[in-house]
Parts: sequence; structure tokens; C-alpha cells
Amino acid sequence: MIPYPLLSLSLLLMWLLLNDFNLGHLILGAVVATFGGWAMASLRPGKPVMKKWYLIPKLLLRVFVDIIRSNLAVALLILRGKRQKHTSGFISIPLRIEHPTALAVMAVILTSTPGSAWLAYDGRRKTVLIHVLDLIDEDAWVTNIKDRYESLLLEIIE
Repeated sequence: MIPYPLLSLSLLLMWLLLNDFNLGHLILGAVVATFGGWAMASLRPGKPVMKKWYLIPKLLLRVFVDIIRSNLAVALLILRGKRQKHTSGFISIPLRIEHPTALAVMAVILTSTPGSAWLAYDGRRKTVLIHVLDLIDEDAWVTNIKDRYESLLLEIIE
């Protein structure tokens, strides 16, 4: 009846946190949560095979450090205001990653890091388009993403 009970429970709790807690919202939230679980079951996402799962803490630490550094860089950029020019831009990065889970993790990493955003993935060309708030050196961004994240994700998932 409920294929993903933790997902359904999480959806119900989120529904109740976002709305008033009363009987009507409890029933409506339960219906939404049930349909959400069914929708996820119909997608039937494949489970990734993690070859080197012990590298996950290394990736998490790397992402955490990069998020802190990016937060500081964006804060300085905002505090300086118009006194210092910055150039934002778009970068197309070729990727070797093909597994959907690895691509999703890469999208989360790039979007959660302040100053960059994952915009589009071209599956035929195997490239990702990202937006960078302060684009100084395009090659440095490409090298950074490929060396810091893609290489680890390839080892962990694919």
C-alpha cells in the first residue's frame, strides 16, 4: 500500500509543518504523502552500486569545505559592492559521469555551493551548463569541478 514509508512520512510531516495542524490538513497531508509514495514507486529509480563507498566522507568533507569557502567569497563580493567589478558568466563543462545518481549528486553539489548553479545537462554531448557569479578563470572552474567532484564521484558510483 505504501511503497516508500519513510518518504510518505516525511511528506506528511512537511505538509503539517507548512500548514496548520488540524484534522483536515492531517487527512489531506496523508493523501498527498500516499500519492507521493506511489509516484516515486512508479519512477522505480535504480539503486546505484557504490564501488568505493568509503570515499563518501572524503567527498562530503570536500563539499563542506568548498561551501564554507564559497560562502565567504560571495559575502565578500556582496560587501564590496560596486567598488570591485565582478563578471558573472556561463560555463559548459564536459563530464564523464553518466550514471543518473552521480549526475544528481553533482547537480546538488554545484547548486548548493554559493556562487554557482547547475542550469542544464545535455545528455548527447555529455556537458553541463553552469552559471558562475564571479567568473575569473573559466579553465580553473572546469579543472576544479572535474578534479574535486567528478573524479571522486566516478570512483564512488560508476
